Amino acid sequence: MRLEEMTWYEVQSYLATSRGIILPTGSVEQHGPIGLIGTDAICTREISWTAANFCKAIVAPEISYAPANFNMSFPGTVSLSPTVYEGIIHDVLKSLSHHGFEKIYVLNGHGANLEMLENVVKSRQFDVQIRNWWDFDAVNVLRNQFYGDWEGMHATPSEISITQHTHRIVNMNGLAPPDKLSAQYIAAHSGDKHGPPDEHRAKFPDGRVGSHSGLAQPEHGRKILETAATAVANDYLSFVDKSSAFI
Repeated sequence: MRLEEMTWYEVQSYLATSRGIILPTGSVEQHGPIGLIGTDAICTREISWTAANFCKAIVAPEISYAPANFNMSFPGTVSLSPTVYEGIIHDVLKSLSHHGFEKIYVLNGHGANLEMLENVVKSRQFDVQIRNWWDFDAVNVLRNQFYGDWEGMHATPSEISITQHTHRIVNMNGLAPPDKLSAQYIAAHSGDKHGPPDEHRAKFPDGRVGSHSGLAQPEHGRKILETAATAVANDYLSFVDKSSAFI
């Protein structure tokens, strides 16, 4: 069920039996030469919709705009300041909580969102569970199986595989792999802690950060999406009702 496609009567009826809701978060930013600008939001939205079919949850409209300043040298990227983003998250959670959604499950798809999401949760005003779609062991088994070290950090083949499955394939034959990242770089820049926009583009001129997105395949995307959705459905049910499980 999608919140924006329901009437308030239907929402009221749902709240009589369940107090949970899924809130996807993503970004609007470049994802390399064959990745869609909305990749992060598309991934969490599609996974959330599929998970909701399994666990009979409502999915709120995704919050797509997010902090992405390091990618502002690439056309199409839209970035919010951390303060504005944190305020939007707070007000959305406040509104949902006001109406009786006591268990809010945030499915995130953009590393730079995490600090602000966690800041809102630390306020202890809301009962929130935050998960990245790639947090689950079963998902990472597939990512490692399909791509190994070429998964990288940004414009990953796993996320682009999902958008190829759900939306479209951007053909760029002969796309060479990017430079591989050192373990030290990955550790130092987790959570999308990158430099200023011009510096970031100079270091990663086509937008990929250690990710060989040319390895993406729609069939990989289908398997990753379904695996992630199953994991999210189970995790959501455990959060909303400790006695429940989908599989």
